[in-house]
Amino acid sequence: MRRTTTTAAVLLACLLVAGGAVGCSDSKSQDEIAKDCVAALKARAEGDKKKPKDCEGLSEDDYQTLLMSHVLTDDLGWVDEDGNVDREKMLDDATSQP
Repeated sequence: MRRTTTTAAVLLACLLVAGGAVGCSDSKSQDEIAKDCVAALKARAEGDKKKPKDCEGLSEDDYQTLLMSHVLTDDLGWVDEDGNVDREKMLDDATSQP
C-alpha cells in the first residue's frame, strides 16, 4: 500500500512539473502572432516593404494574406472593416490620372 501511494505521489509530482513547464511556455499561438503582425504592418513606415519581425512566426501564406488585407483595407481603402468592397473607390483609383 505504501509503495503504491509513493509511486502515485511521484507520478503526480512529475505531471505537475510537466504541466507547469507547458503552462509557462513563452511561445505565442498563431492567433497572437497574427494579431501582433497586423499591428506591426499598421505601424511600419510608408514605403517599408520588409517583413516585420512580429510576423516571423507565420507561414508565408498567412503573412501574404495579412499583407494583402492590410493593403486593401488600410493602404488603398478599397475594403472596409466589415469586408465590404467600395467599388467606387476602386474605379476612381483605377481611372485617375497620375
